[in-house]
Amino acid sequence: MAKQLVGWNASQKRWVLMIFLIFSLLIMFIIRPAFDLCDRQHFGGGTDTKIQLTTPIRNTPNPLDFMKSKLVLLVSHELSLSGGPLLLMELAFLLRSVGAKVVWITNQKPTEDDELIYSLEHKMLDRGVQVLPAKGQEAIDTALKADLVVLNTAVAGKWLDTVLKEDVSHVLPKVLWWIHEMRGHYFKVEYVKHLPIVAGAMIDSHTTAEYWKNRTRECLGIRMPQTYVVHLGNSKELMEVAEDSVARRVLREHLRETLGVRNEDVLFAIINSVSRGKGQDLFLRSFHESLQLIQDQKLQVPGMHAVIVGSDMNAQTKFETELRKFVTEKGIQDRVHFVNKTLTVAPYLAAIDVLVQNSQARGECFGRITIEAMAFQLPVLGTAAGGTTEIVVNGSTGLLHLVGKEGITPLATNIVKLATHVERRFTMGKKGYERVKERFMERHMAHRISSVLKEVLQKANSD
Repeated sequence: MAKQLVGWNASQKRWVLMIFLIFSLLIMFIIRPAFDLCDRQHFGGGTDTKIQLTTPIRNTPNPLDFMKSKLVLLVSHELSLSGGPLLLMELAFLLRSVGAKVVWITNQKPTEDDELIYSLEHKMLDRGVQVLPAKGQEAIDTALKADLVVLNTAVAGKWLDTVLKEDVSHVLPKVLWWIHEMRGHYFKVEYVKHLPIVAGAMIDSHTTAEYWKNRTRECLGIRMPQTYVVHLGNSKELMEVAEDSVARRVLREHLRETLGVRNEDVLFAIINSVSRGKGQDLFLRSFHESLQLIQDQKLQVPGMHAVIVGSDMNAQTKFETELRKFVTEKGIQDRVHFVNKTLTVAPYLAAIDVLVQNSQARGECFGRITIEAMAFQLPVLGTAAGGTTEIVVNGSTGLLHLVGKEGITPLATNIVKLATHVERRFTMGKKGYERVKERFMERHMAHRISSVLKEVLQKANSD
């Protein structure tokens, strides 16, 4: 075997290393937090949002150790590759790592067998998370016995009355409601009527928390409970890849070769599920406009490419059909690449030069992909809305633009700025990485969540 290896050329050796890296990444990221969460220091009474200041965190015992042997019931409205469910799964694994007993319930599941749901459930089972049907006496008994019940997303509130019925009042005092939504159609009494009574609400960003506080009061006539703002942090696994220069280089070369993009080309990517709210259509218009600007101004820039990660042609959505039609009509098929949705985003973060976070309306609740990109020392071009404004420092770690059609030309201008100034890309990327290390690591998230769980448990035990 050794003699055979000696005869291999560089390309063959690279492919072997590539296969090894991809296999490792699949193991590391198969339950990737892809998702969509802020800084707090102390908590008090009332319903005001509490803010935790960032402080240095050294090697200390796991802040969640107090959850050992606690029974925690996690209720998700669905089980999919979207941010909310994957984020709740991350919490499940954090709790399991300290010896908590964790039970998972998915409220809305398709009637037919679903391969993705089967796979995700078995990954939870492999990590010691018990999976129960959403309805039935076992679910009720678990909710009554649990030390803590976490409802994930506003929609999960429907589970309370549907399943618990007359037992709802016994469970509400120990409910922590984790809310990720920013869209107005989630503000329905049937979803959130129990919000004022639960032990607490945990929300992903200050912007979202303020929006919920005002909207529930003005539109529904109800008050938010004690509300905690908790930003997410990058997993150790992702940081290991982001900080491994060899892994990044090999992944970059392989992905670019697959896409037909040269190493010297500038690659802009938007990594989100393909939907109108994520703004892929406006991004493509900005990208096309940036190409026109470069041509009109006769600027000397490397080849420019855009990649849409999160595609799903199997779904045959009208929106994705519109995106592909636009690309064809503008004659930029050789510059725009569509990639199917995936759990393993690390290869794409290693391959690109700039992340575009173009979520529309009120923006992202937080935007996990943003801090993941910053970990890979990538500058971010983001909408000046939602949680993105709490992550990206405009002019320092990236550039912000308006939402909607008003943001098309500013985004196009920012694309040209970064395409023509490689040193600016590197400087912004470095500052973004430093910002992640200061406040958006898994250990920061664990400390923040532990403070919330302690307070909620104390409140539940006192009622």
